[in-house]
Amino acid sequence: MLRTSFTKVARPALFSRSFAITSRAMAAGDTGAPPKTGGQGDAFQRREKAQEDFAIRQREKEKLIALRQKLREQQDHLQKLSDHIDEITKEQGGEHN
Repeated sequence: MLRTSFTKVARPALFSRSFAITSRAMAAGDTGAPPKTGGQGDAFQRREKAQEDFAIRQREKEKLIALRQKLREQQDHLQKLSDHIDEITKEQGGEHN
């Protein structure tokens, strides 16, 4: 009985402590801080945005090239199948050419 009363008294002290941790905030003039007016920002932000946009365009370009290649392969495959079907029907005398 005495032990349980001690643990009930001791627990709130352990869990009621608050830890004050502040996140790092950027001041108005710091490099990389968002502009007050909502404008373009500093040169660092513009350069970073330009690099990100360029990287995105490059990835999209690579995906388009891969899709075009895959489409070309599929079209070649369909043409081969069509030629094969024509060859089989000619051998069986299905066409009168």
